[in-house]
Amino acid sequence: MTIDKSRGYRVFQGINAVILAGVVIVTLYPFVNIIARSFSEERYIVAGQVNLIPRGFNLTTYKIVVSDPMFWTNYGNTVVYTVVATAIAMVLTTCYAYVLSKPHLKGRTFLIWIAVFTMIFSGGLIPQYVLVNSLGLTNSIWAIVLPNAISVFNLLVMKAFFEGLPQDLEEAAAIDGLNTYGVLWRIVLPLSKAVIATMVLFYAVSFWNSWFTAFLYLSKTELFPVTIYLRNLIAGATGAESAGASLSDVSQAASNIQSVTIMLTVLPILAVYPFVQRYFVSGVMLGAVKG
Repeated sequence: MTIDKSRGYRVFQGINAVILAGVVIVTLYPFVNIIARSFSEERYIVAGQVNLIPRGFNLTTYKIVVSDPMFWTNYGNTVVYTVVATAIAMVLTTCYAYVLSKPHLKGRTFLIWIAVFTMIFSGGLIPQYVLVNSLGLTNSIWAIVLPNAISVFNLLVMKAFFEGLPQDLEEAAAIDGLNTYGVLWRIVLPLSKAVIATMVLFYAVSFWNSWFTAFLYLSKTELFPVTIYLRNLIAGATGAESAGASLSDVSQAASNIQSVTIMLTVLPILAVYPFVQRYFVSGVMLGAVKG
């Protein structure tokens, strides 16, 4: 049966479409502009003539960056750091959240407040550096992975999601002989694909974009993530001469190097996001039903 739409409803739909289209344009414009700047020549960028279409198409900066072997070494480091850190963070966060979701757990409130306390108070940058250094973690992958292994926000979202799962399923599984780990692995996790995919995305983006932790704890160039490499390239700390660039190339690359570095760092995340996007909204919303 077809429902006749009133004039007011059609007006609402039109206004809603215009507003949403405006939001999309405002969101996409800066990104498209960055793409255009990354492929444009210096003189057009300096003159402010680059908008949505590249002017004086050039690949000089891309060539400078990707022709340097150290770029690919650091890029590989970033991939390894992100994969290992995300895996460890997901294991720790999932186990901690599952434990906290059990109302009969003794000391549950205390454990929750321990996590929440760290969101409000921190020991500070210097004590954290002293701790990491005293543990011998500097210049190793563990300096990147362990200090940020658990995000309290992600922990609370997963806890709320687990609390919303039917308890009858877990009780039935326990009656059938599954222990706590079996219930978590065979019952809870298969029902939690949405929130797990969402948390994986959150952690992966956080570790991929992180540079300050590596800046603090890594001093060997071959251990840097790509974010440090590109930061140094922008600051001029890593000479484009090491990439075999001439002075004219360096001058030409100076104006659009920020756009190029942004493109090189966001492309992997953009490639992964479509595969987890369908879980994103449901995972966040389901995990936010309870506090």
